[in-house]
Amino acid sequence: MTTRLDARALNRATLARQFLLERTEATVLSTVARLGGLQAQEPQEPFIGLWSRMNGFNPEELSRLLEQRILVRLHLMRRTVHLVAADDAWNWRPRHHALLRQRTLGTYRRELTGLNLDDLAARAQALMADGQARSLGDIGRALAEHWPGPAPRVLGEAVVAALVPTVQLPPRGTWRSTAGALYLPLSTWLGRPVPLDATPGASLATGRADPAGEDLVRRYLRAFGPAASADLRAWCGLAGLPHAVTAVRDELVSFRDHRGRELLDLPDAPRPEPDTPAPVRFLPAFDNVILGYHDRSRIIDDSHRGLSVAGERLVLVDGRVAATWTGTAGTISVTPLRDFTRAERTAVAQEADRLAAFLSGTARIRP
Repeated sequence: MTTRLDARALNRATLARQFLLERTEATVLSTVARLGGLQAQEPQEPFIGLWSRMNGFNPEELSRLLEQRILVRLHLMRRTVHLVAADDAWNWRPRHHALLRQRTLGTYRRELTGLNLDDLAARAQALMADGQARSLGDIGRALAEHWPGPAPRVLGEAVVAALVPTVQLPPRGTWRSTAGALYLPLSTWLGRPVPLDATPGASLATGRADPAGEDLVRRYLRAFGPAASADLRAWCGLAGLPHAVTAVRDELVSFRDHRGRELLDLPDAPRPEPDTPAPVRFLPAFDNVILGYHDRSRIIDDSHRGLSVAGERLVLVDGRVAATWTGTAGTISVTPLRDFTRAERTAVAQEADRLAAFLSGTARIRP
């Protein structure tokens, strides 16, 4: 008989894999890779996400890894900017290429009607082949000389978010930087071609292996499992992963949730006891620990689900979303979503003080 996992058991499994039960001693690179990347639409939010997950997190280390091209920022899952390891960007960006094109066309269907996207991509690649960093506006205005109909902003976004795999260059996304986004092709930045002819359409049609898709399945479950196929799809945005799930199913174990859905998982992944204590944690805006699921009830009440897509920064108390927070260096303001016990108020205040010290630069970083 298949084991059933209630919401609290799923919550503790998720927190353990997301390093939100216990902060990790791993490196920044290892942590980002283990999490399958961090949502990074807002450039400074990954620093908060890593601070909440790592012991002795040094924000300058993240900046250094971006500058050394070991981590990169690019449009990926759900057509949003993600911070990922360079190797993951190289492996995963081709797997998302068709999705990104489709979503861009859906967003700007009226503006791009009658425009050949392959021609636009080829022109953009030729423009960017000189290795000069350009803004979205620079790219759009150059392309508007050939396609004067759509707004330059639309042309530029179509290129950098979908048609040409590009990275946002540092200092964008480095610690405390307010720099705007400049772009280069991913292949130029990494010094190796990105094999866009490896998109999955032909492979899936002929039954050939989809190694990138299979890697996504394993990596997702490592960071977010146990989870249903719908949760996997919500995380990455890809609809064509049933083939990859089928290919790796023999490696997996299965459970049922309280709604009867089948949940898949890696057999050796942590699944702590449901009564495992969960410390207070402050989350950045759009954290994947919440957005990485179709059914988010393991970590946030359905009545508060809208907060997760509105850009609210959230506070976990006993492992669940229990408050929102605002603030920058020196001051953190918390707005509870339910009544706190005295012990919970104390724990929230103490963690808020630690976060304020981190953001203000007064926290001590262990060597």
